[in-house]
Amino acid sequence: MDAAGRMGNWVPQEHTVEIEDIRGREHAMKLDTAGFQFFTGAPDHTSFTDEREIREQYYTESVALIKLLTGASHVVPFDHTIRRRRPGERDDAPTKRQPVPQVHVDQTPQSAVERVHRHLPAADVPALLQKRFQILNLWRPLEHPALDWPLALCDCRSIDRAKDVVPVALRYPDREGQTYGVRYSPKQKWNYLRAMRPDEFVLIKCFDSQDDGKTALFTPHTAFNDPSTPKDAPFRESIELRMLVFY
Repeated sequence: MDAAGRMGNWVPQEHTVEIEDIRGREHAMKLDTAGFQFFTGAPDHTSFTDEREIREQYYTESVALIKLLTGASHVVPFDHTIRRRRPGERDDAPTKRQPVPQVHVDQTPQSAVERVHRHLPAADVPALLQKRFQILNLWRPLEHPALDWPLALCDCRSIDRAKDVVPVALRYPDREGQTYGVRYSPKQKWNYLRAMRPDEFVLIKCFDSQDDGKTALFTPHTAFNDPSTPKDAPFRESIELRMLVFY
């Protein structure tokens, strides 16, 4: 069981991997091929200390942004996490979340469908599940560039779906969820955007119902300890907003 009260069936292992800084070439990565895509644009909402304001203001502008960028017809934000690295402190409360140095995918096909049932009116669910839908994370740094414990993303094209991902049960006191754990493979291609600024953000695909053999379905990701980080770099602060996206 972890500090958030979750029990799982997955034991992580450490591996040393090469993570390429794609600064200057980031626009080659697209949501439907690599599984993630970088954009530039500062949010209108810039104070990330009040939960009510985040939900009322940042959620609202993010819905409009996602519709504009993807062409989606319906976008439903369902939660967010603010992470502020605090060395020596425990990640034991929603207000004390820290970067996660463990490769994972937030959703599986099973948990994605369960999210639709959980967050939308029951009467709407059958019709919505007939449409293409995704779960996307909108991730951006806060306050300063993310030099400390930045975000690494695995190109979906380098993942072997049959071998590299394993469903991991997350058992909460009141429900059970599911994510993907990721097995190490030397074929996986890892990327990051060094010193991502608060006016830069990345869309991370966690699920896509368009399983046609060509479209990226998900993106493994993790925080990582970059050995080139300056010793005086401020500790990482970031927000990730999770959304159901329907077409």
